[in-house]
Amino acid sequence: MKAIAVSEFKGIPTLMDLPKPAIRPGAVLIKVQAAGINPFDWKMIDGIMNNGKTPHQFPLIMGVDGAGIIDEVGEGVTRFKKGDLVYGQFIHMPIGEGSYAEYAIVPEKSGLTMAPMRISPEEAAAVPTSGMTALQMIDKLKLKKGDVILINGATGGVGSFATQIAAAKGLKVLATVGDDAAAKRMHHLGAAVTINYKKAPVFDQVKAKYPQGIDGLIDLVSNKEDFHHNLDLLKEGGGAFTTVFVADEEGMKARNLHGGNFETEGGPQALDQLSRLIDQGQIKVPVENRIKLEDVPGAIEASRNGKATGKTVIVF
Repeated sequence: MKAIAVSEFKGIPTLMDLPKPAIRPGAVLIKVQAAGINPFDWKMIDGIMNNGKTPHQFPLIMGVDGAGIIDEVGEGVTRFKKGDLVYGQFIHMPIGEGSYAEYAIVPEKSGLTMAPMRISPEEAAAVPTSGMTALQMIDKLKLKKGDVILINGATGGVGSFATQIAAAKGLKVLATVGDDAAAKRMHHLGAAVTINYKKAPVFDQVKAKYPQGIDGLIDLVSNKEDFHHNLDLLKEGGGAFTTVFVADEEGMKARNLHGGNFETEGGPQALDQLSRLIDQGQIKVPVENRIKLEDVPGAIEASRNGKATGKTVIVF
């Protein structure tokens, strides 16, 4: 089978011919129809999970998010049957049996569930990591209808989902954008206000519009200094999350703010919640770029260099 893999940590992603995985007890073999690209995918080949406790295998097939058809079920599998359309996070131990391949083997008990009915496999593959991250951050901010939330980095995958989920919950979303086209898109996804970060500092624009403060912040882009400066926009008791891991959580508590560094907790229940929102029409899945397997090395390089735009999905 064709797959994108590396032969060592920090290796260059390469299109390889590798053996089709053999079915094993408690697992399913998926004929992959599409795989979503996330920054975590290249962080994984750089060794972010190489802590001495997590097993890895080489060649290490990249990829976490995917969607496809169950091709075989192993002994003891009860949740799925051959022919089921599924999606989710394919990551499991050992690291290296990922979604950037024509076939992937995934334990039944991993973050896998039935795919939403209303969208294509390409759209489904764009959902898992970004969608669950957005959903869980919005839930954990514990905001109420009418509250104001700033999403800094709104135009990417997580930001696009967070904007829609927040708007569906009745929150007033302030979304950062870089141009008029992005502003139009974010309004279409539910943003009440767009903040063009190229015209003036985001902090200054939000402070001018909401001198009394805002209720929540999701910051997907800021460095440590800017994130902590943005906390000054929050009312006392407000909440903020960063996915860049730059928060001083003890300092936030001292200021009566909740939140901090955010890590996604994947699983079928969160995916099922996203599926319901998608099938109810409350979430549109933003896929900006559809590529082939041979295009992946270039897409990974663009992601590394911060030049990727929108959600990219590999279509098989």
